[in-house]
Amino acid sequence: MTQKFSHDAFDVYVWEGATDIAARAERCLVGLDATLMRADAGTAFPPPRDPGRPAVALVSVSVMGDQRFSGYDWLSAQALPVIWVAAEARGRDPRYFPPAYSHILPPAFTAAELRKLLFELLGELERFERAQPRRNQPLVAESAPMRALLAEVDMYANCRSSVLVHGETGVGKERVARLLHERADWAGGPFVAVNCGAIPEGLFEAHFFGHAKGAFTGAVGAHKGYFEQASGGTLFLDEIGDLPAYQQVKLLRVLEQGVVTRLGSAAEVPVDFRLVAATNKDLRTLVARGDFRADLYYRLAVIELRIPSLEERGGEEKALIFRALLDRLGVRDDPPQWLLRRVAATRYDGNVRELSNVAERVAVIQRQLGGWDADRIGRIFERLGPLTPPPALTEAERAERERVLAALQANEWRRQDTASALGISRKVLWEKMRKLRLGEGQAETEDAAF
Repeated sequence: MTQKFSHDAFDVYVWEGATDIAARAERCLVGLDATLMRADAGTAFPPPRDPGRPAVALVSVSVMGDQRFSGYDWLSAQALPVIWVAAEARGRDPRYFPPAYSHILPPAFTAAELRKLLFELLGELERFERAQPRRNQPLVAESAPMRALLAEVDMYANCRSSVLVHGETGVGKERVARLLHERADWAGGPFVAVNCGAIPEGLFEAHFFGHAKGAFTGAVGAHKGYFEQASGGTLFLDEIGDLPAYQQVKLLRVLEQGVVTRLGSAAEVPVDFRLVAATNKDLRTLVARGDFRADLYYRLAVIELRIPSLEERGGEEKALIFRALLDRLGVRDDPPQWLLRRVAATRYDGNVRELSNVAERVAVIQRQLGGWDADRIGRIFERLGPLTPPPALTEAERAERERVLAALQANEWRRQDTASALGISRKVLWEKMRKLRLGEGQAETEDAAF
């Protein structure tokens, strides 16, 4: 009796090399809601992954010795179960199969054998996903800038308008985008995250619009692109400032028309998603230079959120984040005060991402030695660079800083009220706060810039 799997649909990614397993596998899957794609053919490698559907990889042993086989990294990143098609004797050879790749089908596999193994792996994947706790980056929001940001997230979560998230590299732009999704009425829908800077040249259409069966060599089945995958939920486009001009036009058209057409098809498919875009660049400057379309900018920036840098959040919050990271890494012992003071006093140009790396390195030392080795841990911080303050403000900047700080304090750090009191826009206020190093940990003196 075939094991039942609660998902109605699944995907099978095939690397067949010199064999014909793709066509045979497609015949074996007739009657199932399965999409099969040749991942080693055509120009759309790696194919876009639908996060709402479970997936399994089917890989012929004939590709393993081919230097052109670049699927290892993609398979690892996607965490797909892998079925290797190979002779059993060869399957026992560790030179060919890492221990984790233990699922093997004979080259002359039958439909019953393929279906049985597929449903076993899909069942294991489902049980794993149910048991796996969400491992989001710990969200610490004790500082005034972060509390203000979360208040805005709550305010705009259920708004269908597009959101543009600003922030330096490593501040957690995707984490904020996920918060917007999780606190919306459509939180049960998909959240699809795409790094615009990582889309291979010439593959924008295949990834974003999807393709019909037979659209190109290797397109054995139809596949949804990112726009369709996100329908009913949220599409998060990170590094939107890296999107080339011709791709900006295509994105704008989808936002205006609400439909997509897959490659190789003439049928229009309606899509309905909430768009959240993020960037560490000044899009207004890019628009002024002609590097970013003004009409797309206005579509994206209906709502704008700025994530404060780690420096703006202050030393106390750095220490709180560090403790939360250690806890997530399984370190249950309280870190000593000397370590927390060092964490709070260090400047992290890579923001939370860099602090997360530091926490992981400290956790390794603590677990291996069973204690907090001051010498070894100290060397980690020495490599981060000297503890020197940023350049001093000019006399005019100091006077401006005092004026803005007084307005922030009078309005309890509410940015909109502060901007109104100063007679400037909230965007200009953000820029002033960043330039004048105004954050929770910097509100008293300039020397508190760490």
